[in-house]
Amino acid sequence: MFTNQVILVTGGTGSWGYELVKQLLTQGPKEVIVYSRNESTQVAMSRAFEDDRLTFRIGDIRDKEALTDACQHVDIVYHLAALKHVPVCEDQPYEALKTNVIGTQNVIEAAIENKVKKVMYISTDKAANPSNFYGMTKAIGEKLIVYANLLQEETKFVCVRGGNVLGTNGSVIHLFKNQIMNKNHVRITDMKMTRFFFTLPDAISLLFKASIESIGGEIFVMSMPTCRIADLAEVLIEASGKENVEIIESGIRPGEKIHEILMSEYESMTTIVYDREYLVILPTLDFPELKERYRHYPFVPFDSFSSEHNLMNKDEIRNLLIRGGFIS
Repeated sequence: MFTNQVILVTGGTGSWGYELVKQLLTQGPKEVIVYSRNESTQVAMSRAFEDDRLTFRIGDIRDKEALTDACQHVDIVYHLAALKHVPVCEDQPYEALKTNVIGTQNVIEAAIENKVKKVMYISTDKAANPSNFYGMTKAIGEKLIVYANLLQEETKFVCVRGGNVLGTNGSVIHLFKNQIMNKNHVRITDMKMTRFFFTLPDAISLLFKASIESIGGEIFVMSMPTCRIADLAEVLIEASGKENVEIIESGIRPGEKIHEILMSEYESMTTIVYDREYLVILPTLDFPELKERYRHYPFVPFDSFSSEHNLMNKDEIRNLLIRGGFIS
């Protein structure tokens, strides 16, 4: 799918984007275009890769004209750019709206205008039955992406929804490790809190799978392992070798949930079990091709996919962190 293709990655200098570009370059693309706002991270990334197939474009997804120019002759778009921090989006909802909703609409229109073959939109578990403004903007983004398939036939639009990825910018892993080393405590908003977690390389591998096997209009939902945040903190404390590190419960923040879900009860009515790695949420809109493509797949046997179930034990969390290179 990627051989001799021109691929554009919005938000390409972020943690997801960096790993995506790294893995894309092993797939034989003609060109990979990194589209982002930060010149210093682009320069650092360019020096790190030193690959002639890598091109950098300064631009914001809020700027439709710049985005449309960047999409010229592009075959595939990975749309990663977003405001992602829950408290920031709660405090500045209009900025989140402009980036996560209007910016996504700009990506759609730029892709259609340039006859891009496929657009992959990276979503979040917070888009399922959202309780915060970030989740609401990503849920709207999903709706826009799915609906874009009905506007024309040349460009296929697909969503991939996942949970927290270990080690990304702003990740709780970095926060906890810093607190352990420098403050001798870890702050957790609620001791009962659970989350979906995955390593970044695994997430990108699943993203590639959805890119290849999707036909347009689906929401691919990653089947991710879950853990209790308090257990994650305890594993990191044990791995640090420090003694008398305290866990402090600081209280839940605005918009936060105790448990996240990757699929809501409403969505379960149109969700099929694709395989061990993915569920696929099919749209309620009329997509005859999708109905035919997935008609032999079974519907999910449960009402929702919540992080409070099937929790990893501390040994499993430890192995995940070792595999991700966060502890030794």
